[in-house]
Amino acid sequence: MEIPITGSMLYSYALCPHRVTLDLFGDPAKRDPVSPFVELLWERGNLYEREVVEGFKVPFLNLRGVEPAEERERRTRAALDSGEGLIYGGRLSAGDLLGEPDLLRRRGDRYLPGDIKSGSGLEGAGEESGGKPKKHYAYQLGLYLDILKALGRASGSETFIIDIHGEEVPYDLALSRGPKSPPMWSEYRDVLDEVRAISRKEKSTRPGLCAACKLCHWRSYCFARIKAADDLTLIPELGRSRRDNLARRLPTVRSLAETAPEKLVSGKKSLVSGVGAGMILKFRERARLLKTPGAGPYFTEEVFFPPPGRELFYDVETDPMRDVCYLHGFVVRENGREEFRGFFADRPTEEDERRAFARAWELIASGFTALYVYSSYERTTLKKLAGRYPGVAAVEEVGELFSRDGVIDLYGDLVKPKMEWPTNDYSIKTLAKFLGFQWRDPDPSGASSIQWYHQWTETGDEALKKRILEYNEDDCVAMRVLLDGIRDLAVRGGD
Repeated sequence: MEIPITGSMLYSYALCPHRVTLDLFGDPAKRDPVSPFVELLWERGNLYEREVVEGFKVPFLNLRGVEPAEERERRTRAALDSGEGLIYGGRLSAGDLLGEPDLLRRRGDRYLPGDIKSGSGLEGAGEESGGKPKKHYAYQLGLYLDILKALGRASGSETFIIDIHGEEVPYDLALSRGPKSPPMWSEYRDVLDEVRAISRKEKSTRPGLCAACKLCHWRSYCFARIKAADDLTLIPELGRSRRDNLARRLPTVRSLAETAPEKLVSGKKSLVSGVGAGMILKFRERARLLKTPGAGPYFTEEVFFPPPGRELFYDVETDPMRDVCYLHGFVVRENGREEFRGFFADRPTEEDERRAFARAWELIASGFTALYVYSSYERTTLKKLAGRYPGVAAVEEVGELFSRDGVIDLYGDLVKPKMEWPTNDYSIKTLAKFLGFQWRDPDPSGASSIQWYHQWTETGDEALKKRILEYNEDDCVAMRVLLDGIRDLAVRGGD
């Protein structure tokens, strides 16, 4: 019997193709427990969906609770036949495709599929860009549209998302997600073919380290296999696509580490398909570091640090589901003494968020010789807060702050462009742990902090607030540990 292709399978493929394989054919006993944060995402998604539906100002047919599934599909088809204006929670199938669109909206004699998402409708929105459609959303919408077309209930390419801000974001699948991308409909059809081949065991997949691993229920099982295979994705920033290009010639980290440079590069030309000369030599050096016992980090070029004085190590905690910055944390080091200052929003309200922002900005404005962050996220967050609360600080003031010589992004200014490390990634947790630092919490992560904050707002349990503050303090101390650990490192290059 053919396995039906669902929206969740396409969503998983966008995160990691091997997850589709394991979800279909893996041993369930080898799965990790679902993380509390993922459970929170499901809960908040369901709550938000209900909030959106309860706010509809037009009549609609609610099929969400109809069971069994076959009856829900029968009633969905009947509603399409009768010309129902808006259908919520329907179910449709055609061939091996099975979809459960949140919304089906009639337009003329055809229907547009839509989904309700408890996240932003677009990704990559920033100071110079409004963002682009998310591929995993586009794949799911493509499936729904494909089914409707097969049933003769849709034409054209229009679909839509209702996002966390309550805004309807159009997804015209005839358009591209970016200037170098094919139309979203073509992307969807290619992914559909891949998932279909996986479900039929016509295509094999392999695990590889990626950002999605942290919250995946197969993370422990996959990581053990990745380590045992000495997989190339253990090399920072190499990734699955480059791994797949290199795999036939250089299947392991050790094989890359032991390959002579002249077999990889000739002059300025790479001899390895799909990877440029500079990058393949960089990856070889990272492989050598991983395979060299006792190897340590080093700078690839000269760097200069601000003189010791009043140093601020700054880290924010934000909840994207509520669009709130709930904590500004600082470790202040001056005259050999260190103090943590945390400005906490007790409630996820504008009033509390503004108060915490104002206190954080007051501390920054009080002066420093150096302010350290890890990534551009603090800058992005402060600019967003300044736009929201101009009475505290102007957006231009935030821009001026981060253009000062004494403000250093340890990751963006130093680690990523000017350093090499014998680690599998360059996260602050990985690097600080390499230098001997340990977080007090057994589960230190930004995702966990968000989950704790949700529990705090519901229960007021002071132990949860303490846990959040201690986690944030440890993140700030980790930056200080990193700074002290690299300040006197030598400059050298690979051989």
